[in-house]
Amino acid sequence: MSLRSLNRIWKTIGFRITLWYIVIFILSFFALFSILYFYILSSLTQEDHQAISTKLKELEAEYNRGGLKALKDEIEFEQQAGKRGAYFVKLKGPGGGILYSKRPQWMRELEIRSIDNSTHWWLSLIRSAKGEQYLEIASSALPDGNTLQVGRSAVYRERLLERFRETFGGVIIVVIILGFGGGTLIAIRALLPVRNIINTVRTIEKGRLDARVSVRQTGDELEELSLLFNRMLQRIEELVSAMRSALDSVAHDLRTPMTRLRSTAENAIQSAEEMDTCREALSDCMEESEQIIMMLNTLMDISEAETGVMRLNPQRINIPTIIADVVDLYRYVAEDRDITIHVNIPEDIAFEADPVRLKQVIANLLDNAIKYTPKGGRVSIKAERDGSYVKLMIEDTGMGIAGEELPRIWDRLYRGKGALSQKGLGLGLSLVRAVVHAHNGHTEVLSREGEGTTFTIYLPL
Repeated sequence: MSLRSLNRIWKTIGFRITLWYIVIFILSFFALFSILYFYILSSLTQEDHQAISTKLKELEAEYNRGGLKALKDEIEFEQQAGKRGAYFVKLKGPGGGILYSKRPQWMRELEIRSIDNSTHWWLSLIRSAKGEQYLEIASSALPDGNTLQVGRSAVYRERLLERFRETFGGVIIVVIILGFGGGTLIAIRALLPVRNIINTVRTIEKGRLDARVSVRQTGDELEELSLLFNRMLQRIEELVSAMRSALDSVAHDLRTPMTRLRSTAENAIQSAEEMDTCREALSDCMEESEQIIMMLNTLMDISEAETGVMRLNPQRINIPTIIADVVDLYRYVAEDRDITIHVNIPEDIAFEADPVRLKQVIANLLDNAIKYTPKGGRVSIKAERDGSYVKLMIEDTGMGIAGEELPRIWDRLYRGKGALSQKGLGLGLSLVRAVVHAHNGHTEVLSREGEGTTFTIYLPL
């Protein structure tokens, strides 16, 4: 394996998670072993000390009862009885002279001289020349000034601890293997959502914008990351879809004005000697270009509103003032068609909205209402509070909309059968709904063919 490959593996999060897991796992095992080892050591040492102390008190009681002879008789009786666990016994005079000494055969190699002048209660680690045996000795001052010492081998305790250490040495290899396996498993499971995201991004790179990350119901941060990533992908897909739809709409609807522009220009060229014809052609070209610019601007506004990137300038506005400004723009058109505009708006309704965009919404609805209402008709504008919303209704007594057409009236460039006789781009209602949604509102429509239509918009207070 090359150095570059090793460096790449070292930099992966999965490898580092595995490594950290192994380190923590081994350290935890060492800590557990140390605690258990010292607990066993403490328990066995305490047990040995208790046994030595008990034997010391027994021999001290025998000595106090019958002197040195009673002490010897007790020790010889234990030897004849074959009791296990031989003890080292020494009796020293006040001057340090040895009055009596008894030790098993294996204890004769121990350096007993090192404790002759000792006055400590406990003495430990008195090793033999080979380093295999050692005693723990307890001393007691007798009433007559002598000192009684009793010792016991700690070899059994040491062998048990040695076996424990050897077992640990063998188990540590298993622990490392388990740590590596556990760390690898945890790294794989922990990074599974990240790998899903990577795979999803690779799928999207191939052109599949509908790809999504599979979400595991774990309730952790990685689940939240997957959900947020899917929302982002959904948002991107909507943006791309809106862009495609806008481009398709533009390509489809620009054909007619562009064809008229070309036809007008060709006619002007063919009759270039007539100045009036050229001027009229230029005027038609300007009108068509204005129509194209208006269409493009409207399509851009719709796309921005639907994708959430429209820049709004929310202000605290008074709805009667906004409606009065729009009605003033259309009053002369309505009077020309003998249409009455009736406004019923409470003065105390105010809320946050972009005044320019709201005027654009009301103007589109009012323009449609006047356009499709016959002479002598009526257009009513009402507003009221409806819970946490402002409900604005624009009702007309016009031609109405067929029931099968109602679901499609919000589509871009859609024009119903009754609208074909009127000028328009088929984008007004699409813009209305997009701007209202950008304000976190929604729209409704009720219509009966031949009786009229009511458009209702809901905007949050």
